[in-house]
Amino acid sequence: MKQLARNPALDAVTLRRSYEAEGRVRIPELLIHEPLRGLHGDIVARDDWRRVINVPGGVLELSRDDRAAMSEDETRALDRQIDERACLGFQYRYEGLRIPEPDAQGDNALQTIAQLMASAAMLGFLEQVIGRSGLTFTEGQVTAYASGDFLTCHDDKVPGRDRVAAFVLGMTPRWRPEWGGLLLFHADDDSQVTGHVPRFNTLDLFSVPQRHSVSTVTTAAPGRRLAITGWLSTISSKNSAKSAACND
Repeated sequence: MKQLARNPALDAVTLRRSYEAEGRVRIPELLIHEPLRGLHGDIVARDDWRRVINVPGGVLELSRDDRAAMSEDETRALDRQIDERACLGFQYRYEGLRIPEPDAQGDNALQTIAQLMASAAMLGFLEQVIGRSGLTFTEGQVTAYASGDFLTCHDDKVPGRDRVAAFVLGMTPRWRPEWGGLLLFHADDDSQVTGHVPRFNTLDLFSVPQRHSVSTVTTAAPGRRLAITGWLSTISSKNSAKSAACND
């Protein structure tokens, strides 16, 4: 797989003005196209996707084999539980692939993503856009939203994790607004939302905390809404998290 590389034509100074004004910025053509298209093909072909669902006390993860083994009654009961939780509060349903630590062993699409986001070149560029130094890539996943999948409103703030910014890198080659899957930013009282249509090789970068959601993908969508998502944190918070894990 060819090495992913940032588009050298991007102007961090101009992008920073937008980020400072609104707490978010959309960056088209983040990477050189050809290697990214190869990465897209590798991701789509994987068979280890797991459906993730918010449940009381944690996260339910189901492999494709798990779902295939469920009866129709079990599937309908789970769908009802998902809808009930979405009505009452925070809920999500989509397929995901966890991105490993950048220094983990391996040579595949997920490792390539981790190395890109943790590289000095990418972090240095994002630090210029955000206007803050000492950032690190801490967590990430590849997400796939199929028909009926969604993510309700939340702000990404998690106790103990000093998340500075979140990012969503679009990996869907073709998408229409009518198909859903929009990244929505919410006003404090939910009276208004600002929607971003999925775009291939376009990075949405926004400060944490900031209220946002992903609208439900409709049955008209011809495929899944793919994206690389994750967070940037301070180096000190990452070191603290590792120390806590060692002490568990």
